[in-house]
Amino acid sequence: MSKTVLVTGGAGYVGSHCCKAFSEAGWRVVVFDNFSRGWRDFVQFGEVVEGDLLSPEDLDAAFETYKPDAVAHFAAFAYVGESVEQPGLYYENNVMGTVRLLDAMAKAGTKQIIFSSTCATYGVPEKMPMTEDLPQRPINPYGMSKLFVEKVLDDYEVAHGIRSVKLRYFNAAGASPDGEIGERHEPETHLIPLCIEGVLNDTFKLTIFGDDFDTRDGTCIRDYIHVMDLADAHLKALDYLEAGGASDAFNLGTGTGTSVMEIVEAVERVTGKPVPRSVGPRRPGDPPALVASAEKAAQVLGWTPVQSGVDRVIETAYGWHLKEIERKTAR
Repeated sequence: MSKTVLVTGGAGYVGSHCCKAFSEAGWRVVVFDNFSRGWRDFVQFGEVVEGDLLSPEDLDAAFETYKPDAVAHFAAFAYVGESVEQPGLYYENNVMGTVRLLDAMAKAGTKQIIFSSTCATYGVPEKMPMTEDLPQRPINPYGMSKLFVEKVLDDYEVAHGIRSVKLRYFNAAGASPDGEIGERHEPETHLIPLCIEGVLNDTFKLTIFGDDFDTRDGTCIRDYIHVMDLADAHLKALDYLEAGGASDAFNLGTGTGTSVMEIVEAVERVTGKPVPRSVGPRRPGDPPALVASAEKAAQVLGWTPVQSGVDRVIETAYGWHLKEIERKTAR
């Protein structure tokens, strides 16, 4: 009989792609989402429970009905700017929501959780590439909320024996190669979808936030990781916990940094169309570069990204956007 994974936030970007990977690997998938920021058309893999992490009743009912062997926890608010303006929203949803989830797990006897963390827990790094032992000093409430959850997970292991894998993502990008699900946010703030918007929408112009950083072309450098590679890492983390692995944290990136201008040029190369753009001021707190060391994930989880070449990331993202246009036209 297949094992069951409860996926909180399974209607979101990374969560939905992980549901696809879990389902294809033979897991029974149960999506738990309140659809405040997720997308119903992304729930294509497994069953769905409409519920809220802040409701113990919703959680207890889901655990009682489905008796999950493990939890993959994606549900969170994730806009840095919004977190600065409304920190309480982030601490309540991201931190207290996780506390409620862990309480339900403890009550039900579910002892394994994969947590969707972030490189934002490091703040401005002391060295590059970034290893897991760097000090964690977040510079915004979003990053702080994720760091708090990492600490809460440690406390719940001591109290209740719940083992956790914390996966600190760098820049998730790309889409499922079949074009069925992809990256959709409201509002959209991520670079690659915004570049594609510039290609597809004559009235849209990309703003590059700063071209005077101490980098090779003056624009910010980030580590872009294909969302299906992220999904594979979550699958390997589930296998690791199933095999009795100890709680741990892993960076998920490629170890290669790509600048904003290099992404813009790659989108133009892949699509054959120009990306209209202008340069604006830097965003407060933007580090010049964030690049992962993913050696630990390779050694411990046996994970290596295989789809994260920049052109491949953009090809799949663009393919999904084109299919979205087809789907809307067909309605």
